[in-house]
Amino acid sequence: MAQVTPEEAIAHPTWSMGPKISVDCATLMNKGLELIEAHHLFGMDADRLDVLVHPQSLVHAFVVWRDGSVLMHAGAPDMRTPIAVALGWPRRVDSPARRLDLTSLAGLSFEQPDLERFPALKLARQALRAGRGAPTILNAANEVAVAAFLDHAIGFLAIAGTVGDCLAAMGERRAPASLEEAVALDEETRRLAQGFVRAAVAAQ
Repeated sequence: MAQVTPEEAIAHPTWSMGPKISVDCATLMNKGLELIEAHHLFGMDADRLDVLVHPQSLVHAFVVWRDGSVLMHAGAPDMRTPIAVALGWPRRVDSPARRLDLTSLAGLSFEQPDLERFPALKLARQALRAGRGAPTILNAANEVAVAAFLDHAIGFLAIAGTVGDCLAAMGERRAPASLEEAVALDEETRRLAQGFVRAAVAAQ
């Protein structure tokens, strides 16, 4: 993992989402951010949210009913589908995304993420549970660290390292009460993260 290059990290096997999001997929930070989003969008406690790794990228959601049955949402791994949902809501509109070949559903697999191998997800969980300003700090530090990785300034494992250092250094911050406070906390974190990146580069 320490030797992963930016070119390898962005070569997602099933999705085409651009360099930054592809790196977030490689670190599983994207799943951590989605946990935080789900907490706010659906008002669910952190303990009711979980992540499953699904390498085929065909199943995008489950709804578990009170009787134990599960409703599965599946579709081709194509960002044009959720974009079409957003543009057409509450109706469904035509999309150029390829249609799902149902025979591809024969080999679905799901597994628990390895939090030791993917510490970014562990950090996101910690930020979700800490609440207050921690998710803002997490996101800002991650954006700086991913940009530095894509510029070949730091290694792959230093992404999560930088995020963890920022969360520890910033301590407990209250949740931003306004957009201006959110921007200020974001900017403060970015300056700190850039300092950690410079220190890492100097130490190489």
